[in-house]
Amino acid sequence: MKSLYLALIVAILPVSLAVKADDRELVAMPSMMQEHMLANMRDHLAAINEILGFLARDEVDDAAEVAEQRLGMSSLDDHGAAHMASMMPDAMRAIGTGMHRAASRFAIKAQEGELQPALVALEEVTSACVACHSAYRVH
Repeated sequence: MKSLYLALIVAILPVSLAVKADDRELVAMPSMMQEHMLANMRDHLAAINEILGFLARDEVDDAAEVAEQRLGMSSLDDHGAAHMASMMPDAMRAIGTGMHRAASRFAIKAQEGELQPALVALEEVTSACVACHSAYRVH
């Protein structure tokens, strides 16, 4: 039995050593604001999913509407952005602003019928998400 335990430990050890510590910058904020921010980000992800669904069905105007109202510059008041921004490091705030601007660019280009530039802007939205989540954490 001891040899079985030893074998399990030896088998698991390399995996546990390979797990990297989370070295993203911790952004400290009150728990209520942290939950608000996380809820906003979950809604952003849901909005991107809706946008992709609308694009897949060739419902470009609906995709543009979701992008602007839920992710774009028009969404900032609904998300409490001014109040949240003061808690963020400058670089994190810049990434977020870039994401909101890219969403608005997507909406404009989609409404203008310029699908390729719209898709470039949508990729800028998701790139901002990836950059922010790769660099920062709230807990």
